[in-house]
Amino acid sequence: MTDWVIRLIEEAGYLGVALLMFLETVFPPIPSEVIMSVAGVGAARGYMSLWGVIVSGTIGAMAGNYVWYVLARAIGIARFRPLIDRFGRWLTIDWREIERGEALFERFGAPLILFGRMLPTVRSLISIPAGLLGMKTAPFLLWSTIGTAGWTAMLAIAGYVLGKRFADIEAVLGPLSSAVIVAVLAVYVWRVLFWRPER
Repeated sequence: MTDWVIRLIEEAGYLGVALLMFLETVFPPIPSEVIMSVAGVGAARGYMSLWGVIVSGTIGAMAGNYVWYVLARAIGIARFRPLIDRFGRWLTIDWREIERGEALFERFGAPLILFGRMLPTVRSLISIPAGLLGMKTAPFLLWSTIGTAGWTAMLAIAGYVLGKRFADIEAVLGPLSSAVIVAVLAVYVWRVLFWRPER
């Protein structure tokens, strides 16, 4: 996984960082923990600047975030009602929960987006409910950019500080990403087993 990431960043520089972060956002199994820490190592070696790495990583990730948001918003939650009515059991959701989620985004949309961008796996998916539930574009972009910049900066700085020892970062954050995926799957299985629609 890391070898081709290293080669692309070394050969394409900031463009490679942006492209990889875009792909990571659209296809979450490509880990940002590796991409940004490798880019931070590149900054430590002097062939890129740390600020340039952070900015290019943020731009690439935000491009992916915006793609998901626009697609979800174009579909809209109303079109999901027949799907929810028919497959709510397996989606573990009913229309009342959708309405509560919409109210939650209206009230706490900014912190949900901000902190969601700093959680492995969740950061790539939070655009979908934001778009489906009609979160306004300006606050979505503002809080997404702040959260995404914080995440990319943290990883890039860690890679910069540790220099060639970027594997140490992956050793910590890689399992964390896996743990989040396992937790999400466990919650889904639990909900499938015990979920009941509201009367």
